[in-house]
Amino acid sequence: MRSAHRPRGFAPYKPQAKTLAFIDQIKGVTAMYSFAITVRQVLYRLIATAGYGRMEKHYNNLCEVIGRARRGGLIPMDAIRDDGFTQKVPSFYDDTDDFYETVHQAAKKIRFDRQRGQRTRLAVWCEAAGMVPQLEMVAGDYGVPVLSSGGFDSITSKHAMAEDFARYDSVEVLHLGDYDPSGVHMFTSLAEDIRAFADDLGGDVAFTRLAVTPQQIEELRLPTAPVKKTDRRSFDSNLTVQCEAIEPDTLSDILRSAIKTRMNLGIYQDVLDAEGEARERATAELSEIGGRYA
Repeated sequence: MRSAHRPRGFAPYKPQAKTLAFIDQIKGVTAMYSFAITVRQVLYRLIATAGYGRMEKHYNNLCEVIGRARRGGLIPMDAIRDDGFTQKVPSFYDDTDDFYETVHQAAKKIRFDRQRGQRTRLAVWCEAAGMVPQLEMVAGDYGVPVLSSGGFDSITSKHAMAEDFARYDSVEVLHLGDYDPSGVHMFTSLAEDIRAFADDLGGDVAFTRLAVTPQQIEELRLPTAPVKKTDRRSFDSNLTVQCEAIEPDTLSDILRSAIKTRMNLGIYQDVLDAEGEARERATAELSEIGGRYA
């Protein structure tokens, strides 16, 4: 039986004129991007463009309005990303023809290890899991994985990543996280623990704080909030900034620039050329086997 107080599923929503205008502002923000963004990213775009408040109560109100508007069909469901849900779906084929068709389509998308031949292996680690798809749109082109486990990472995950990194001669992890006591301490814990595990496993891992940095706060004029009085951890500032305060396109540019300056782009282009040749060869060979799938 559905609750009488909270909407469930799709639910009619007829907001007053003021709220409707606010929803239009939200839609204006989401329309700026070709990918879904998080509610906090909407919040910070509204702060920057519409003078919206940044107190927690304003964020809670934004969550409520966006939730009701999505249920009521006023904001597209696919405009907002939260990534709190995980699922594992078994793969399958409808029939033999479906299998052959899938193989042929896969041949047209052959990808090699795009970091092959690079002196240092790169990886991206972000604090907010909801930002992974956005960052992957940039990093994926260069074959750089994007990782996030949220909060203070477990021993299991850090040991597993150290084992993976130790397979390479040299690894640099580009980290993106909040500039606050929690974010800074999580970065320190992550870097120290993985480096210690990697050292014992024979690996060489370096960590670089890519965002948020004090310099970015000043240069990008990012909105700040005071450190929570309940947070007693040591911190070099009395102001905090969330990573999602950085405009998404700007954050993409920061990541893209960091990757490109660390990679030998000539070697990278060689891999892309090899991919193209492999696709042509594979599709041609498969066409001889089953031409109707080409």
